[in-house]
This record gives sequence, structure tokens and C-alpha cells, in this order.
Amino acid sequence: MANARILPEHILVVDDDPRIRQMLSRYFEEEGYRVTLAGDGGEMRDCLDKQSIDIILLDLVLPGEDGLTLARDLRARSDVPIIMLTGRDDFVDRVVGLEVGADDYIAKPFHLREVLARVRGILRRRQPQASATVDLASEVYSFEGLRLDTARRQLTSDDGNEILLTTGEFDMLCILVKHAGRVLQRELLMDLTRGRNLEAFDRTIDAQIARLRRKIEPDVSQPALIKSVRGVGYVFCARATRQEV
Repeated sequence: MANARILPEHILVVDDDPRIRQMLSRYFEEEGYRVTLAGDGGEMRDCLDKQSIDIILLDLVLPGEDGLTLARDLRARSDVPIIMLTGRDDFVDRVVGLEVGADDYIAKPFHLREVLARVRGILRRRQPQASATVDLASEVYSFEGLRLDTARRQLTSDDGNEILLTTGEFDMLCILVKHAGRVLQRELLMDLTRGRNLEAFDRTIDAQIARLRRKIEPDVSQPALIKSVRGVGYVFCARATRQEV
């Protein structure tokens, strides 16, 4: 029987500037990706309804609904990775973008090789680990009615429902769970989850923690699983039991 054809990964570029859309389309197609273009939120939704998308490059400033509104709406129903693109190099915009669920943030003007590196990094972290990697493939943690499977990159509740996490949120939870009981400084969390990316800063860590708490804490106003250590960082307080599968 012939092997099934493996399609290249599919990027959706959402930007109202046709020059930027075409530039990104040509570049990523030359790198072997499939690319679909959209000029606003309506076109983005039409594409998502009809096609399978692996990652979205989403402009912040769009006609009609802006990128933050679209990212917030999208994150409520999907875990597809989102990289925000913007010509406004504003600290608050970056934080808000990460808080609503973006996985990364790139300011215009950007270098195409940097965008490619960010896309590859996010997609690589989302890929299931090879089955030959026995130790990682069997790493499953249970805590407070939740089950974290690091190989499948899934977080599920006892009743089998999956809790959708972004790439950044999943990476953050893995680090916290694997170091349960240990206070982790923000700088260390940046090292472990983002590789000291130039775009990483303390508030990105805080934003990811805030989003993660909203998804796993029984009471977000009084976090019991991920606690803050004032002036230092965060600590995962639940007892995480590692299972061998």
C-alpha cells in the first residue's frame, strides 16, 4: 500500500497590507510551507472554517475587528498557535496580546528569517515526540484531577475532557509540574520556556501564568496550584505523581 502523502505545514497570514501578505507568502512557500492569505477577520474565519491551519500570523491593526479581538475569540475555541504582528512597538500591546492567548509577538519591520525561526520553533514544540524516545514518550503526570501527557502535549481532566493550552502555556505547565515544590525565578522560566528570546520579558511570564491559572485553577482569585512568590517568581504547589505508561 502506498504511503499517505504528508502535506506541508499550513500558515495563515492575516494582514490588511497586501505587500506584507505577498512578501510572507512568497518567502514561506519557498521554504516549503503552504500559505493562505486573509485581509481581515471575516476572511480569516472563512479560511478556518474550510481548511486546517497549523499556525496564524495575525496583524494587530486590521479593519473592523482588530487582532486582539480576533485572537481572544479564536483562543476561546481553538489552540492553533498565533504569532501577533504589529507596527506598534508598544509594551502594553505586547502584554495584552500574550494575555489574550498569542504564543509570540513580532514587531514590524521584521526580518523574514526571524519570523521563520519563530514559526519553526512553535511548530516544532507542538509536534509529538518520536516513539523511539522512550522516557519522554511515557512521561505522564497526574495532579488535582488533571492528567498531563508531555509526549502527546495534552492536558485532560478526570472525565476525559481536554483543556486546550497554547504552546507557551503547555511549555510553562510542563516546567512547573516537573519542578513541583521548587520556587522558579522569572529569569529561569524565560530560559526554560523561551530560550532567552529577545522578545521575552518578565511580563510575558506573568501573562502566561495568568492565562494558565484561568484554565486550571478552581478559584483564580485564590490560586492553589500555581502560587506567586513575591519578588522572585512562581511555585507549583500541587503534588504531581509521575506515571509510567
